Amino acid sequence: MKTTRQNADLRRSHVTPADGNVFADLGFSPQEAKTLLRDADARIAKSRKLKEDAASAIAQWMQARKLTQVAASEILDVSRPRVSDLVNLKLERFSLDMLVAMLLRTGKKIDLVVR
Repeated sequence: MKTTRQNADLRRSHVTPADGNVFADLGFSPQEAKTLLRDADARIAKSRKLKEDAASAIAQWMQARKLTQVAASEILDVSRPRVSDLVNLKLERFSLDMLVAMLLRTGKKIDLVVR
C-alpha cells in the first residue's frame, strides 16, 4: 500500500537530540568527532569559496555586458530563476560542476591546479 499523508503515522516514538556534532552523534570519540567536524567544515568552506568565486565571475560577466537575467539565462542555457539564484548567491542550489559549465558558456577560461 502506498503511504500518503492521510494514512501515514506521523507520531514519533523517540527522538534523540543532536549535540551539534554529527560525528559525536554517530558514536565517534569526542576527540575524533572534533577532528572530523573540523575537517568537514574546512572542506565545506573551500567548496563554498569555489562556488562564490564562480558565481562572482558570472555576475561580473553579466554586468560588463549589461545583460538582463533573461538574456543571461539564454546564453547560460538555464532558466531565469536559476540566474536569479546565482546572482543572489543561493549557491546551495548549484553544484560546482554546474557553475563550471555556466562559466564555460560565458567564454571564460578555467584553470584547475592540483597540488
